[in-house]
Amino acid sequence: MIPSSEAHCVPVSGAEIRSGLNQPAVRGGHCFADGKILQDTSEGVGTITFNNPAKHNAMSLDMWQALGEAIGALAADPEVRVIVLAGAGGKAFVSGADISQFEDLRRNAAASEHYALRSVTALKALDDCPKPTIACINGFCIGGGLLVAMLADIRVAAESSQLGIPAAKLGVAYGYQGLERLVSLVGPSRARLLMYTGMRIDAAEAFNIGLIDQIVDPMDLQAHTTALARTIAGNAPLAVAAAGITIAQILKDAGCRDMAAVKRIETQCSDSEDFREGRRAFMEKRRPVFRGR
Repeated sequence: MIPSSEAHCVPVSGAEIRSGLNQPAVRGGHCFADGKILQDTSEGVGTITFNNPAKHNAMSLDMWQALGEAIGALAADPEVRVIVLAGAGGKAFVSGADISQFEDLRRNAAASEHYALRSVTALKALDDCPKPTIACINGFCIGGGLLVAMLADIRVAAESSQLGIPAAKLGVAYGYQGLERLVSLVGPSRARLLMYTGMRIDAAEAFNIGLIDQIVDPMDLQAHTTALARTIAGNAPLAVAAAGITIAQILKDAGCRDMAAVKRIETQCSDSEDFREGRRAFMEKRRPVFRGR
């Protein structure tokens, strides 16, 4: 079923390139928020594209809501094993929240709280997504856009990308979730430097401080991210899930860890058909075919 917020979707030709380099190909996919969020699937990879290039993919409130719906749909799709998030237009991943809405929707504390409550669902859906997520960053990745990228499991960026959090220049508080993730990636001192100054950094510096995981030539970004996603999609889904669940528990305080969940996924892997398939494929010197069970 197509979610209620889906807009009219106009398919484009397969020759049009996705993953933040040009306008994304829908190829029978879904679109949400009047086409500003696009969703597509191919070979086990689900792609969510921020498609508001006239505003450098700045996130309007309806886009936040649509993002949550798109993530939820891909997370529930048994054919999807990896989710890629990308920006259309070649100039931005997401340049932040749509500031033109601030006067109406975030004009004071009460309005900001209402705005946050409506956008937090999308952020929680991304943070809690049971499938691996990759942020494919090309161009500006600013403010709320950087939060989206930080909530993804893996961040791949074009060399020309610019990243930053200008909250101090706008007079807004960035929020606990974003700062918690920032500190976990770059440490408290660098987090303070970025937040106190509102500075932008390039991809090389972002890589050096641990904010992104890989740097790629802009012309290779689509191919590299696609290959990375398909590599993950080709691995045993339960084993990939086990790594994600266990790492998530490691990052929690010792007293808050759900070791029963870790044990459950370990047992599930050991008893799975995929484990038997992996052993057989290794002995037979062939590529395994994993089915997630």
